[in-house]
Amino acid sequence: MADDLGLISRGNTQIPDLYYMLSDAELAQRIRAAREKLGDQVVILGHHYQGARVIQWADFTGDSFKLAQLALTRSNAKYIVFCGVHFMAETADVLAPEGTQVILPDLGAGCSMADMANERQVDDAWLTIQEKLPGAKVIPITYMNSTAALKAFCGEHDGAVCTSSNAEGVLRWAFERGEKVLFFPDQHLGRNTGYMKLGIPLEEMVVYNPLLGEFECSDAELSRARMILWKGFCSVHQKFTVDQIDEVRRTYPEMKVIVHPECSLDVVLKADYVGSTEYIIKVIEEAPAGTQWAVGTEINLVHRLAESQQEKLVVSLSGPNVCPCATMYRISPQHLCWALESLAEGQVVNQVKVHPDDRKWAKVALERMLAIFK
Repeated sequence: MADDLGLISRGNTQIPDLYYMLSDAELAQRIRAAREKLGDQVVILGHHYQGARVIQWADFTGDSFKLAQLALTRSNAKYIVFCGVHFMAETADVLAPEGTQVILPDLGAGCSMADMANERQVDDAWLTIQEKLPGAKVIPITYMNSTAALKAFCGEHDGAVCTSSNAEGVLRWAFERGEKVLFFPDQHLGRNTGYMKLGIPLEEMVVYNPLLGEFECSDAELSRARMILWKGFCSVHQKFTVDQIDEVRRTYPEMKVIVHPECSLDVVLKADYVGSTEYIIKVIEEAPAGTQWAVGTEINLVHRLAESQQEKLVVSLSGPNVCPCATMYRISPQHLCWALESLAEGQVVNQVKVHPDDRKWAKVALERMLAIFK
């Protein structure tokens, strides 16, 4: 059954009530037993934003693309159980060898940012761009946090995928091939990278509003623009503000502020450090003992950094007003246990399989990204 995300999904997110009646100890025992029965047939991936009760079972932890790549190192794995959200499972399926099945323990685990751009909206935007900019060479770039269908769109239209850590390099590649870039779905990563890394003036960036199906600028401004930014955002990272940074500086004058580039430009400009999830981890882990850090990213990662780096002070930039990734929370120990026990009994549940056409072109877009950095 194909859904409107270009997926072929098998299974459902409803699990037997008995799993919710198990204690933590019982869940742990059953997860452990199912894993032992499956052996090297299964590899479990845990995204950095997962809660501790889930990520403790992961064979690999990391960001979405790193995890999809790490899964390939387990060549004997028949099943990839991805404790993340749907676009991550899609990417794993695109990259996985034929015959490897990708499981998302809860098919309801989505991503609000990825949901802000669908295939129909991008097709409409592309048509509008062609009508308003006849003859212009526009390169589409999609952030990793997007559906496989949109990665496939970029593959078919001479574009590529980027991550938060390599967006600068991918954008430089794109501008070598075209005069303008359509960047989706996160306007903030596009704006921050274009302005701070490539020196593109803000006056040469315009915004496309997919809900209205129109540009938030005049035709003259569109003609002058080098970057066309999709009006999308991360619901977690938009919660961090300049006022929070000011409060940190007043309360802890020695504290450094480090944020993710999905934050808004004003926040990024005021922070001391800006980078991907992996970058944030690396900077804090390598920092001297006694240093203080206010971190502008998802709270589960901040908590784990605080626990593992106890010789340093690590807190959330937003203080007590934290905003967890609610969709990531849908992956629970109960769902993980159910998925593993089902696989151990020979029943494949909640398989995420990208449509063959999307799989082909999404892989092209991903391989272009990888080729840029060889």
